[in-house]
Amino acid sequence: MTEETVTRGAAGMPEAPEKTEGLPSLDDLEEAMRDVVDPELGINVVDLGLLYGIDVQGDDAGPVVTLDMTLTSAACPLTDVIEDQARAALTQGPGGGLAHDVRINWVWMPPWGPDKITDDGREQLRALGFTV
Repeated sequence: MTEETVTRGAAGMPEAPEKTEGLPSLDDLEEAMRDVVDPELGINVVDLGLLYGIDVQGDDAGPVVTLDMTLTSAACPLTDVIEDQARAALTQGPGGGLAHDVRINWVWMPPWGPDKITDDGREQLRALGFTV
């Protein structure tokens, strides 16, 4: 089994690790996650800083991606919507998508705060009339 783990999103990394044979790159996975939009704010989960980590493992069935994610509030009723969007973003598309399966670990530490929003996310929120 091949494994690749990295913390991405607001924490970021200066350079992504090289692609591991047979597995999607972390850059490709993060880019696909930009299609997952917070239903209340209308901004993608990467730029909101909700994606804390990506883990990719390969097995006979194909790549399995585990996402460490949080929400702006633990009481958010829309986790199912975000889970469905993440699964679609990573498992569908040309050649069956980037992953065979997707798992999400909802994490609460460190707690999400506005400091986790990327510069692009801040610009998008300002364009929607939010003060950040």
